[in-house]
Amino acid sequence: MPNFAYKGRDNGGKMVQGVLEGGDASAVAGALFNQGITPLEIKQSAGGSGGMGSLSFDLSKFFEEKVAHIDITLFTRQLYTLMKAGVPIMRALMGLQESSLKQSMKDLIQDIRNSLDSGRELSVSFARHTKVFSPFYISMVRVGEMSGLLEAIFLRLFHHMEFEQFMRQQVKSALRYPSFVVMAMGAAIVVVNIFVIPAFAKVFQGFGAELPLMTRVLLAFSNFMVAWWWALLLGAVGAVVAFKSWTGTVAGELRWDELKLQIPVAGKIVQKATLSRFAGSLALALRSGVPVVQAMSVVAQTVDNAFMARKVEAMRDNIERGESVLRVAITARIFTPVVLQMIAVGEESGALDDMMQEVSDMYQREVEYELKTLSAQIEPILIVFLGILVLILALGIFLPIWDLGKVATGKH
Repeated sequence: MPNFAYKGRDNGGKMVQGVLEGGDASAVAGALFNQGITPLEIKQSAGGSGGMGSLSFDLSKFFEEKVAHIDITLFTRQLYTLMKAGVPIMRALMGLQESSLKQSMKDLIQDIRNSLDSGRELSVSFARHTKVFSPFYISMVRVGEMSGLLEAIFLRLFHHMEFEQFMRQQVKSALRYPSFVVMAMGAAIVVVNIFVIPAFAKVFQGFGAELPLMTRVLLAFSNFMVAWWWALLLGAVGAVVAFKSWTGTVAGELRWDELKLQIPVAGKIVQKATLSRFAGSLALALRSGVPVVQAMSVVAQTVDNAFMARKVEAMRDNIERGESVLRVAITARIFTPVVLQMIAVGEESGALDDMMQEVSDMYQREVEYELKTLSAQIEPILIVFLGILVLILALGIFLPIWDLGKVATGKH
């Protein structure tokens, strides 16, 4: 059997890693959960046995429709509704499997049912599919099992996932127009430099006079693009691959997520969205009876920002040493004064979960507004860049023609 390298957190929230032998990643995830470890990442070790059978398996799965975020959101809501109606979990899963239209979803539910039949808990059964269920989702289901509030946990998870889906859709919608404009500008630059300017260059050669500086710069850049277009293309692809590789490292991901918070216009939206996700997840965990130290470990997995996650983990360590939530929040230097004030009130009144939910709702509304106006905020910047591009092209191409016209009319 192949070996799998894993990373995860134990019951105390500490990061652990190692190598386990198993039939597949799902089996390894189940084994880890039985040991009290919540898996975060499972990868087959290099040199693990695979062979031709493994290759054919991967190819057969290549074109299979994957389980999407919306599928799990609906699955969570339906599971809550059935459990609320008093339907036993096995019967509920059977009904959901029969009504599902996706084969991948049917297979997922079937595996969960098989795992439950073999005596595993629901959270352990979910943990066999770490690519579908997030560590936060699995941890919350586990909390629901221990507290007897599984039905309420599914409802809260549904609202949490619904908000996540809404955020993704809003971001895509807001970036659609700016992305189109940027791509159009890039295409225009390529077409002008490869086809338009070389045509004008032949005309300029017949002038027999020194060309303006802007025209010479444009001609030099156009000649470079025509001669070295393949090198520019390879360089662009290499830059993308290098960036992906860099952000794939721990240090690169940490630095990039920190830089994202400082990007003009978009940075404040990322920060507010991250704070909303942090506050909402913390409120959900605390309301479900999770101790604040363990809640911080769970929340660190949901903020979707490595820099913020590292700060939250540091907060957890300091809280574990006996410091107050407010003090460690101030030390973290990632929260706005409003969040700090709400933490202070919540900690003083014993209603930290309610205050965190208020923070989450407040920033959610602000993010919704910011995303709706994002195009309007970016539009002036795009217009300025487009104007500069047009001005450079106009000066470079038409200045020599203008000078030629003055000579021809005797005004020079």
